[in-house]
Amino acid sequence: RYETESGLRQNVEADLNSLKPLLDSLTLSRSDLEMQFESLKELMIDLKKNHEEEMKELQSHSSGEVSVKMNAAPGEDLLKKLNEMRQEYEGIIQKNRAEVEKWYEGKMEEVSQQVHSSGQEIQSSNQQISELRREFQSLEI
Repeated sequence: RYETESGLRQNVEADLNSLKPLLDSLTLSRSDLEMQFESLKELMIDLKKNHEEEMKELQSHSSGEVSVKMNAAPGEDLLKKLNEMRQEYEGIIQKNRAEVEKWYEGKMEEVSQQVHSSGQEIQSSNQQISELRREFQSLEI
């Protein structure tokens, strides 16, 4: 009987020792994912700041009025051309903003899923460790 319990104890200890590297690996993966998440958050903040600065700059340029009198033959309607160019660039800005937001949302979802998956794996490993400890303790008795 002692030999059986000793063998079971060794098996449980071996199982525990084999689960420790997995737990370490999962912990490293989780910290890596958390760092990636933080860097993506910082990137998003930087992108928002840059966008706001560009928008303020564009608005300050568009709100200023300039009056120029020239003694030249009337040409094309420059105001119309400028408005067309502004609309074109605003369309490009909106498109780029939508693309960046879509990319960011996708990355956030991906990172969130990875963090969730890692959390579940860690929880499962912890449950296995607890079960093995209980089994080990019951075998010691």
